[in-house]
Amino acid sequence: DNYDPTTAGRKAEGFVDALSNWYIRQSRRRFWKSESDMDKLAAYETLYECLVTLSKLMAPFVPFIAEEIYQNLVLSLDTDAPESVHLTDFPKANTSLIDEKLSVHTRTAMKVASLGRSARSKAGIKVRQPLAKVILNIRSEEMQQGLIKLAPQVLNELNVKSIDFIDDGNDVIDKEGYATTSEGELVVALTTNVSQELADEGMARELVHRIQNMRKSAGFEIADHILTYYQGNDDVKRVMDGHNDYVKQETLSAELNAGPPSEEAYVQSYKIQDTEVILAVKRQK
Repeated sequence: DNYDPTTAGRKAEGFVDALSNWYIRQSRRRFWKSESDMDKLAAYETLYECLVTLSKLMAPFVPFIAEEIYQNLVLSLDTDAPESVHLTDFPKANTSLIDEKLSVHTRTAMKVASLGRSARSKAGIKVRQPLAKVILNIRSEEMQQGLIKLAPQVLNELNVKSIDFIDDGNDVIDKEGYATTSEGELVVALTTNVSQELADEGMARELVHRIQNMRKSAGFEIADHILTYYQGNDDVKRVMDGHNDYVKQETLSAELNAGPPSEEAYVQSYKIQDTEVILAVKRQK
């Protein structure tokens, strides 16, 4: 009488969306940092626990995908485990592990991020362009304190440098220099003035994005170190010089070389912020 696959399936879908678009996105640097410390281990163990449990939850709905996940994650490590996800016990919730206050604050942070991205879209500002500030109007003092604790995630998701709180959202709605969205009593406003320093950082992020896509197109392995070549005007050189370490780290580039590429390099041309740029990548031997 209580058989309801639709509601259960939608809850699983919502969890996958939050796992992919929040937890994994927020944990990328934890996954990829070079040192194998407790923080990195915790990030991997949490993701592992989520995926294994999810495979068991999804087994009645998508039996073959659930089996594939289980075989890859569990049987490849534990030969004593049940030989199929369909032979395991269905998971039981341990409600003592739930931090309800943190969950509420995180959902608010996710809502702020969603509204902030909407404000960017309305203003025609790309997500990869850093902005100086996000301004929030939230009536609840407890919610403000929760968002202060989660500030690094909000700043990272919105690609802004700082957060300010105000008491009256009308102070920024429709005001020049701000892109604003709201939902209920929550008002989110982004400053839209872009300094030269922020513009340079935005170009650096765009260059990293292009180089990362070129790595894939060239067929490089995810851990391959590369040599990167670039040609462009003085703006491109200034950005590459000023963000040298960042570009190298994000793209696994051993070198950033100004000038024509060497032979066998994979070459593409782009237009970034109305500037013509030629990029080339080559696997480091």
